[in-house]
Amino acid sequence: MPGAPASVETRLSWVMAITTLALMTLSFGGPLITVVGLRSIAEDMGGVRSIPGLAFALAWFGTAVGGIAMGQVAERIGIRWVVAFGACMIGTGLNLSAGGEPWQLWVGHGLFMGLIGNAALNAPLYVYITGWFDKRRGTALALVSSGQYVAAAVWPAIFEALIERYGWQQMMRGYGIVVACVIVTVSLAMLRPPPVPPKPAPGALPVGPQSGAKVLGMRPNVAMAVLAVAGFLCCVPMAMPQGHLVAYCGDLGIAGSRGAAMLSLLTICAFVSRQFWGILSDRIGGLRTILAGSVAQAIGMAGFLVTQDEAGLFFVAAAFGLGFSGLIPAYVLTVREIFPASEASWRIPVVLLFTGSGMAAGGWLAAVIYDWAGFYGAAFATGIALNLVNTVIIAFLVLRQWSRPARLTPAMA
Repeated sequence: MPGAPASVETRLSWVMAITTLALMTLSFGGPLITVVGLRSIAEDMGGVRSIPGLAFALAWFGTAVGGIAMGQVAERIGIRWVVAFGACMIGTGLNLSAGGEPWQLWVGHGLFMGLIGNAALNAPLYVYITGWFDKRRGTALALVSSGQYVAAAVWPAIFEALIERYGWQQMMRGYGIVVACVIVTVSLAMLRPPPVPPKPAPGALPVGPQSGAKVLGMRPNVAMAVLAVAGFLCCVPMAMPQGHLVAYCGDLGIAGSRGAAMLSLLTICAFVSRQFWGILSDRIGGLRTILAGSVAQAIGMAGFLVTQDEAGLFFVAAAFGLGFSGLIPAYVLTVREIFPASEASWRIPVVLLFTGSGMAAGGWLAAVIYDWAGFYGAAFATGIALNLVNTVIIAFLVLRQWSRPARLTPAMA
C-alpha cells in the first residue's frame, strides 16, 4: 500500500516472543505451588482453605495492581532490569511464604510474588512484545500470554510429586531459588529494546486511532472503564476451576495425581487453542474474539455442574481450556486496536489490573463460597452468572464497533 509504513516484524521479533514465553512460564509457576498444595497447606493452617485461597488471590491481585507502576518503570529504565528485579522478588516471596504462618503466606504472595514480583514481568512484557509486532500482533500476544498455561501444564504433576516427597514448604523454597537465578540470567542476556516504528511517508494519512478521538462512540475513558469492568467479570469465573480443580477432585475421592493431571490437560488445551484464538483475532479483531471466548467459557463452566465422575471431568476440563484461553490476549489486542499506540504503556496495565483482579477475586471467592456452602457447585454457579453479565457487556461493545467500522483501523505502531 503506497505511503504505508514498513513492518517492524523480523525473525528477532519471534526470538523475543519465545524468550518472553519462557520467562512467564517460570514466573507463573510460583502461585501454582499453592494451587497444587492447597489441601496440604490448609491442613497445616487449621483446615481453612480460604487461607491458601486468599494467598493465591493476593498473588494475582498484586500482579495486577503493580503492573501499572512497573509498566512505567520499564519504559524509563528498560525491560531487562525490571524483569530481573521481579524475579528476585518472586524468589523472596516464595521463601517468605514457606515460613508456615498465614501472614507469611499472604505477604509473600501478595507483596513480594505479586505486587513487586510477577507485576514486573506480566504487564511490562505484554507492552514490550506489542512493540515487536504489528501485522501478527494477536498471534504473538497469544503465544506470549500462554506462559501461565504452559506453566500450569508443566508444573502441577512435578509439584505434586515433590510436595508429596518433600512437603510444600521445601517446594516453595527450592523453586524460589530456581526462578531467581534463571530469570535474572535470561533477562539480562536476551532482552533488548523493541525497534522504533518506521514513520509514514510524507503526506500519508495517520494510521490508527488518534489521541482524544471518541472510542466506540464514547469518551475514551468511558470506553476504557466498560472494557475494564467486562475484563473483571470475565476473569472471576476463569479463575475458579484453575485455582480449585485439584482440591475439587480430592473432595470427590479422585487422587491428587489425577487432579493435577486434569489441571495439566486443561492448560495444555488452553495453550494449543490460544494459538488458534490468536490467529483468529488477527482476522476478526479483539472484541469479537472476546465475545466468542466469553460464550465458550460459560459453556465450559456449566460442564463442571453436570458431571462429577473422573472421565467426565477430564472431558470438561479439556473443553474449558479450549474455550476460555483466547480471552486475555484479546483484551490486550483490543486496547491496541481501539486506543492510540502512545497510550498503550498505561492502558494495557490498567486493563490487566482488572482482569488480574478478576482472577484474584475468582480464586478467593470460590474458597469463601466453599467454606460457607461446603461444596464447589455454588461457586461455579456464581461464576456462570458473572460470565453471562460479561457476555452482555461485550456484545454491547461489539454492536457499537460494528456500527462504527471507520474508527477502528488497527494501529501499526
